[in-house]
Amino acid sequence: MITNSAKILTIGTFDGVHLGHQKILKYMVELAMQQELIPAVLTLFPHPRMVLQKDDDIKLLNTIDERIQLLKNYGIKDVIVKEFTQDFANLSSKDYVKQILVDELNAKQVVIGYDHHFGKNRSGNIEDLKNFAKEFNFKVEEISAQEIKDVTISSTKIRNALNQGNIEVANSYLGYNYFFSGKVVKGKGIGKTLSFPTANIQIEETYKLVPCDGVYAVKSIFNSLPIYGMMNIGTNPTVGGRSRSIEVHFFDFNENLYDQTLSIEFLNFIRKEQKFENLDALKTQLQKDKNSTLTYIKTNHV
Repeated sequence: MITNSAKILTIGTFDGVHLGHQKILKYMVELAMQQELIPAVLTLFPHPRMVLQKDDDIKLLNTIDERIQLLKNYGIKDVIVKEFTQDFANLSSKDYVKQILVDELNAKQVVIGYDHHFGKNRSGNIEDLKNFAKEFNFKVEEISAQEIKDVTISSTKIRNALNQGNIEVANSYLGYNYFFSGKVVKGKGIGKTLSFPTANIQIEETYKLVPCDGVYAVKSIFNSLPIYGMMNIGTNPTVGGRSRSIEVHFFDFNENLYDQTLSIEFLNFIRKEQKFENLDALKTQLQKDKNSTLTYIKTNHV
């Protein structure tokens, strides 16, 4: 039983909390149990590139709230989100270790990758951390180069897969279905006139990665029960749309969803978005999309 606040700590962005991350987290949790320490993750937000390079185009696999929940799902008891500011960036490597890791977080062991850098201008490296560990009385355990490589490859492959509509590939690296959450807002009502009413999803976090335009098989949870449907991401070119929207049609579902926040899981890519000659042609295609989606769901026992 853990009787104090001493932590075994790892540090990182952990964007996606994918299978590579999960392997490290599992090892952390096992070590924590053996040593009666609290398994903890220190993560930064906003992403340093957003602050230092004013990069508004960066797209992340998780919002910060999603990241926290996923980390906890995999056994992390304490997720410390440190606001990344210019002042934080200016901390020397020694001040960062002393003030944050030791004094504030009470880290007794730090599990970190060989390529981890910290402090102003990322001047500190793992050898520096090991020297500070002797000075401040904590342990450092190095994650292997291969495991770090696997984590990096996975993150890149997930982003590439989502940007190309390869949902099953992305999900296989994540170890769960890629998802996003958003508020249901009023749309133009065109889907309803076509007998395919849709919930229009508005995602607040502009840095959240939205997969490429197209039609997808999706799943959500409503009143603790799974509901399935198809989702269109795109500009609705058939009706002269210009701005990008996210619309979900749920099968056999009549509840009012306005102003509710839904989490939508991606199951599979159905087709690319395209422009049709008229609304009748679009309606015919929507029925084909529905049939394709239902077949996928039935075949895969989702």
